[in-house]
Amino acid sequence: MQNDFNNEDKSIHESVLLQEVVRLLLSPFWGDGASHQRRIQGHGSSPWYLDGTLGGAGHAKAIAKALEGNLNVIALDQDVQAIDRARTTLAGKLNEGNRLILECENFRSLDKVLEKHGITGVDMILLDLGFSSDELEYSGKGFSFQKDEPLLMTMGDPSRHMFTARDIVNRWLEEDIANVIYGYGEERFARRIAHSILNYRAKKQIDTTLELVEIIKTSVPAFYKKGKTNPATKTFQALRIAVNDELGALKEGINKGYEYLNTGGRMAVISFHSLEDRIVKDFYKEKQKTGAKILTKKPIIASDQERAENPRSRSAKLRVIEKP
Repeated sequence: MQNDFNNEDKSIHESVLLQEVVRLLLSPFWGDGASHQRRIQGHGSSPWYLDGTLGGAGHAKAIAKALEGNLNVIALDQDVQAIDRARTTLAGKLNEGNRLILECENFRSLDKVLEKHGITGVDMILLDLGFSSDELEYSGKGFSFQKDEPLLMTMGDPSRHMFTARDIVNRWLEEDIANVIYGYGEERFARRIAHSILNYRAKKQIDTTLELVEIIKTSVPAFYKKGKTNPATKTFQALRIAVNDELGALKEGINKGYEYLNTGGRMAVISFHSLEDRIVKDFYKEKQKTGAKILTKKPIIASDQERAENPRSRSAKLRVIEKP
């Protein structure tokens, strides 16, 4: 399917918890709080900011602006178009002599990227685990249950993936499909949905998103279809997580990222469902035992205003840790 998105168009992705991320990541680098004069304290050079999920580059742009361009940026994203757009978005936002490095990679490979560029430590890390609105809207890979697209759900280069969502629903055993939908989507009707998938595929291969949506709708009770969320939401989430090994990537990424944090460096993670948040929470608690400081006793959530303006922020939870 041809991608209708023009690389030169502005990103439609809205950065979640933008001001909160800037405030918590940058506080070690603020100058006189009363005058809000920004300067780097105790730093021989500009700090390094690692954005593991660049997306529309909103967070990176805001941090660069807050530090008046006195920043080095290394940013990763699996979507090559996000990388291309960010070159334009971030152009001229850093001072002369500061570095901007953009790599089309999953953040689980951040160690290889940093090593490639000779970077031994960073001062700030952000992982925004929210799904990019740009990829949802324009990728044509079947991430949205509101569009009729091929059932792929592969982030980035499809050739890097062992299987697609279409492979799962058409080739996996019923029990394995049910376990994925329940385990990654926390879908209460997982077994019903898996059974219906097996019945449907006995007659015809499941190729598109809307085919799967109809199967799900016929599997769940009437009251479930009348709820606030689409009955396909959790199943689509589960398939996407499985295809992209999102939880495995998160565990790997936060461990590697923390190792590369300089003393006093901070890591911020924005999660969007309980499975992600639990991984981050448990990781922070383990690091707290070795002297790390958890800066968010409770996760920070979006304000009423932000949730009204950007519905996708409603489930966002921000947790921040500082390395000793």
